[in-house]
Amino acid sequence: MEHYIILARSVTYAQRMRKSLDRAGIRCQIFRPPRDLTELGCAYAVRVAVSDLPGALTALHKDRLDPVQIFIYQQGQYQEVDP
Repeated sequence: MEHYIILARSVTYAQRMRKSLDRAGIRCQIFRPPRDLTELGCAYAVRVAVSDLPGALTALHKDRLDPVQIFIYQQGQYQEVDP
């Protein structure tokens, strides 16, 4: 199943992102990203549906929450995308 993950620099930042997305009506899930996606030891990720990415980025920008990186998961692999 395709989805996007938005990397946050900490669990607290990921929780703020989740609250922002909840207010915007966007479903998301917080989890630890695969180790090969980030060199940040404390990084967390927020997972959103492919169709929700534009709204998610708008909501995060409005709340001044900048993602570290964004990846799409397709065919069993993650690939970085530009926001």
